[in-house]
Amino acid sequence: MMSSVKVETVVKVGALIGEGPVWEESEQTLLFVDIAGQKIHRWSPTTNQINSVETSDMVGFAVPRRSGGYIAGVGRSIVAVDWPTQGMTSLIEVDGDKPNNRLNDGKVDPIGRLLAGREVRPAVIERQQGSLFSVTSDLTLSKHLSQVDISNGMDWSLDQKTFFYIDSLALTVDAFDYDMTTGHLGNRRVVYRMEEGEGLPDGMTVDLEGRLWVACYNAGQVINIDPTTGVRLRSVSFPVRKTTSCCFGGLDFSDLYVTSASLGLNQSEMTHQVEAGHTFRVTGLGVKGRPPFVFSG
Repeated sequence: MMSSVKVETVVKVGALIGEGPVWEESEQTLLFVDIAGQKIHRWSPTTNQINSVETSDMVGFAVPRRSGGYIAGVGRSIVAVDWPTQGMTSLIEVDGDKPNNRLNDGKVDPIGRLLAGREVRPAVIERQQGSLFSVTSDLTLSKHLSQVDISNGMDWSLDQKTFFYIDSLALTVDAFDYDMTTGHLGNRRVVYRMEEGEGLPDGMTVDLEGRLWVACYNAGQVINIDPTTGVRLRSVSFPVRKTTSCCFGGLDFSDLYVTSASLGLNQSEMTHQVEAGHTFRVTGLGVKGRPPFVFSG
């Protein structure tokens, strides 16, 4: 029941734009990025220690790779990250013809293909200049969607036949038929339309009941949606407004980790939201998530 739900601050690092949380089961650590702070963070709940790597540009996401280390979206490049040496090697540059674009949210599909979004950099007023593309293990780049505003939340249904996707400014959560073999997207439809007061849909994850958990930017909450009925089942509130993304982790993937942002808050807002930019853990939800998929390259 919701009465047992507990929200606590666990990573007290005031990120400018905390994003992209990923639970690393083998390390029992939470991986996430600070986009504008240009850092990739790893936090251990066992030791409460946080280790960080600085990037040379805004970092949209970082995900584990099968061959070791991480793949991250830095600026307009997909880079390989070697954590012990803090070294980064550029693998692919995207949007060479769009210098105002940068990589945003990214997630790996069940067979190890990376899907990532591109959007216009903050403070640049250009609509529908973003896109959604995929990268395979041999670094083949394919574009799937164009005319995207802010490419954000992504995840797959339990049967792997549906891809859920968020273009934040559209104020909807959409679904596509997904061909796991080819990565082809088709039959786009809206599964949830944001209501008044729910803010912008941002990062997203799926639980083992096949339901969606969507972080609501500028609304200080994560909402739980049934994509089959299009109904909001419940919501979890946070002491900050700019909730950005979420993932399941911890023991049996029964904890929900939620990142947040502090960038753009004025002094008065910061005074009332002293935990802005911190990462939160939600316990007692009564549902579990699944392990994240690993990039196959």
